[in-house]
Amino acid sequence: MTAQLGLGTAALGRPGYVTLYHATDLGGDYDPSAMESHAHEVLDAAFAAGVRYFDMARSYGRAEEFVSSWLKQRGIKPGDVTIASKWGYTYTADWSTSAAQHEVKDHSLATFTRQLAESTERLDGYLSLYQIHSVTADGRTLDDNALIDAIAGLKEQGIRAGLTVSGAGQDMAIRKSLEVRRDGERVFDSVQATWNLFERGAESALSDAHSAGMKVVIKEALANGRLTHKNRDGDALLAPHLSQIRKIAEDRGTTIEMLALSAALSRPWATFVLSGAATVAQIESTVATNARDYNAELDDQLRNFSVSPQDYWRALATFSWN
Repeated sequence: MTAQLGLGTAALGRPGYVTLYHATDLGGDYDPSAMESHAHEVLDAAFAAGVRYFDMARSYGRAEEFVSSWLKQRGIKPGDVTIASKWGYTYTADWSTSAAQHEVKDHSLATFTRQLAESTERLDGYLSLYQIHSVTADGRTLDDNALIDAIAGLKEQGIRAGLTVSGAGQDMAIRKSLEVRRDGERVFDSVQATWNLFERGAESALSDAHSAGMKVVIKEALANGRLTHKNRDGDALLAPHLSQIRKIAEDRGTTIEMLALSAALSRPWATFVLSGAATVAQIESTVATNARDYNAELDDQLRNFSVSPQDYWRALATFSWN
């Protein structure tokens, strides 16, 4: 059974993002009302294609507001969709694509309390999953007992708790989260992690999370646009691998993004794979992906082009906002 597609809204809720060609995708029109209309068009296309899992964050500009207005205008009931958001980063770019700093990370109890109130107000009854945004292996977030107590209390509001992980130690952060318990029960119901053809470092830990009963969400399956056929620039580390993946895709009569999405959707431990689509055309391309064409022999072939987590996250740190 393949994973289901979800839609991430990082590229829809704010004018600046690190995905390649993001400015082109938005057509250079950053007026908030125009961006809201554009987001609604993409959300409509995703919903029509059967997508029912939508992911956002407090740091994604106005993503929560855009999704909320779409849900209400379309008359979609809370039980018909899964609305997931994240806390832990504050958006600071002030709607600019050239800000010196686009977001600030803070996993304190005070930030959780403030941002939970903001998210519940904006999403107005739709929020069903609230996640810590980007837990890292070297962070102390999961050791903060007062914070974990507050997160465990989300279930009293009918909201499930989750976390997203990032960095070269994703696997360690995931395994640590499995041990976080209150009253004998695991606090976190889901984990979201980066997995793609370049970065496979977390897959064993994600398999363990799945076996433990957690929902597993894959993010950045296209490596922020680096695993796409239109990416001709290439990063110094990733470019040689990309050219070989391109050849395999072309030999099979498909594209790099179709191959990368098929790989993610075929993970036996994955529940959802997030599309970062920023246009209707990208949604249509995404939903056309057929994971049934992906097999173990192809996976073994593509495994040769992954890099170490340390190298991948070092490369990611050089990605520019646009």
